[in-house]
Amino acid sequence: MSPVYITILQEETGKRIKELMEKRNLKVKDLQEACGFEQPQAVYKWLSGQCLPSLESLAVLSIILETPMDGILVRSKAASFFCF
Repeated sequence: MSPVYITILQEETGKRIKELMEKRNLKVKDLQEACGFEQPQAVYKWLSGQCLPSLESLAVLSIILETPMDGILVRSKAASFFCF
């Protein structure tokens, strides 16, 4: 099988997280507390596209945003997945 290369788009993912938060009337503090962070900086970095959530944080976001992980992450259009 050939390698599959994907690029996760950080800024677009941040926008997607923000949209999902707004849809569910969630605040930064809600995500901060759900992820167990003492400070909100990590959440603000996600929203601004400076970084992506860790796998553990992504799993938490998936639950509280009621969206599968792949529905949170925005990937480049060139990427494709193969299922067997």
